[in-house]
Amino acid sequence: MPSEDPGRVALVTGGSRGIGRAIALRLATDGHAVAVGYASNAGQADDVVKAVAANGGRALALQLDVGDAAAVSAAFDRAEAELGGIDVVVNAAGIMPLSPVAELELDALDRIYRTNIRGTFIVSQQAARRVRSGGAIINLSSSVTRLAIPGYGAYAASKAAVEGLTLILARELRGRDVTVNAIAPGPTATDLFFDGKDRDAIERAAKFAPLERLGTPADIAELAAFLAGAGHWLNGQVIHANGGAA
Repeated sequence: MPSEDPGRVALVTGGSRGIGRAIALRLATDGHAVAVGYASNAGQADDVVKAVAANGGRALALQLDVGDAAAVSAAFDRAEAELGGIDVVVNAAGIMPLSPVAELELDALDRIYRTNIRGTFIVSQQAARRVRSGGAIINLSSSVTRLAIPGYGAYAASKAAVEGLTLILARELRGRDVTVNAIAPGPTATDLFFDGKDRDAIERAAKFAPLERLGTPADIAELAAFLAGAGHWLNGQVIHANGGAA
């Protein structure tokens, strides 16, 4: 089992906000240096870097389009050069346009594909080549693959693809001492979740779980920290972190 020491390095895509931000900050508390990947909001990414530094940690912000293979490779290069290697990769970048299948604009489907499927694949490909022994690759799926909520068809399909990739990559890395798992959150209180939902929709979602609340980014970050460290015996799993919703 790997130890959490100052030499460990994590790269978190989607690390400037929501679940990705919570994971980046949580891993930093365990002594990981953190590369904070972001798509467009440099200010939010810099805030994460400053928060890590304020607590004595090391971090850097990396602007990248996860669907661009050259940009992802360059981001990994920079993380290795400036932080000393890569031990943990978290695929938290994602988008969630909602629409009934019959009404979804196909350009929205293409954008979902580029970020959620192609992006996760490209980042996982680089991670498979570069993560050091004792490391972890953690992908973000979603419990909507089980909850089957109307309006989430394209998003759920993209996350089902992430789960398939996760299970196969875990087996392809046999002998490397690198784990590959997916976390499938339920409804979680992030800007991505709240976007486009009225109060009634949010309250209904909060009732899905027997705990009768939305998840928090911190709930998911705790699980990610476990998979990145003490949970190294867990491998090739999709873990539904949803308070019992499904």
